[in-house]
Amino acid sequence: MMPQITGEFDVTITPENLSDTAAQSGLGRLSLDKRYHGALDARAQGEMLSARAGVAGSAGYVALERVEGTLDGRQGSFYLQHSGSMARGTPSLSVTVVPDTGTGQLQGLHGSLAIRIADGKHYYDFTYDISEAP
Repeated sequence: MMPQITGEFDVTITPENLSDTAAQSGLGRLSLDKRYHGALDARAQGEMLSARAGVAGSAGYVALERVEGTLDGRQGSFYLQHSGSMARGTPSLSVTVVPDTGTGQLQGLHGSLAIRIADGKHYYDFTYDISEAP
């Protein structure tokens, strides 16, 4: 059974300009600045692309973020990949560790992270494992 940790995180989302190629696409581009608290004690920076549908409550986003700090006392960094959508108000989200991106004591890290928002606060549930490099 893989370990699971839970904690809170703060996030600042800032609108950014799109590339010239994407400027007419209707996409949104945002930068992410996060601070994870708890057993994942880390900072993260990343970027998100989003699209809104013409139907209320429907949208999608993809994002990548680089996380650097400690995970259960192990120092290093890794990348998280997000793929989210909302279909008429019903959300679906997948956030996974990008394979083979763990550094330092986090080499071999793999897993998935769930995000919860309650009472205006952001929480994570991170299920992970660290296997030995091949």
